[in-house]
Amino acid sequence: MASTLISNNVVANTDRSRKKKKKKTQARDQQLQQQEDDKNHNKWKSETQQQIYSSKLLQTLSQVHLSPPPPSAPATATRRGRAVREAADRVLAVAAKGKTRWSRAILTNRLKLKFQKKHRKQPRVVSATGTSRSPKKPKVSVLRLKGKSLPAVQRKVRVLGRLVPGCRKQPLPVILEEATDYIAALEMQVRAMTTLANLLSGSTASSSASSSSAPPPS
Repeated sequence: MASTLISNNVVANTDRSRKKKKKKTQARDQQLQQQEDDKNHNKWKSETQQQIYSSKLLQTLSQVHLSPPPPSAPATATRRGRAVREAADRVLAVAAKGKTRWSRAILTNRLKLKFQKKHRKQPRVVSATGTSRSPKKPKVSVLRLKGKSLPAVQRKVRVLGRLVPGCRKQPLPVILEEATDYIAALEMQVRAMTTLANLLSGSTASSSASSSSAPPPS
């Protein structure tokens, strides 16, 4: 009887020590993860990271065709703006080094767009009468109809998941973590692009002023 009690006490003490070690390990892992997240969020606020992003963005934009469109072609201006935005986002994802879901989603989406451009033509279905017709449009999904009946909090979480790349079907903790890093990266992107725009506009104004003040040729 006594030996049974002693063995039970030993087992209970062993279980308690294991649970304590497990809690300590989880707490240490959470602390390390929090420190890593804070480090990633703070890096977007540094001047060094902004300068690196600006230099890479200039290199990427120099490879994008940004010739001024004619006045009668507003669609060309839209394509130019889309090209600049895609280049800025792509450089931002590269700067994140693929450590976040949103950066990997942006880079993956770029590859998908390239693949879709190669296979842009839709197959045309030939009916029994010999006339060709386009494929039918997809019907409204059941998930979209169910989304209208969700509570307000869940609807907001779903909207936030759609705004952050790669977080459409992720749980709330992942969405919040990715959104925090994504917003910090976007703020750095806005600062860098504003600085570049001011520098380019200033250089253009100074060049035009110097050319207008130059003496006429004799």
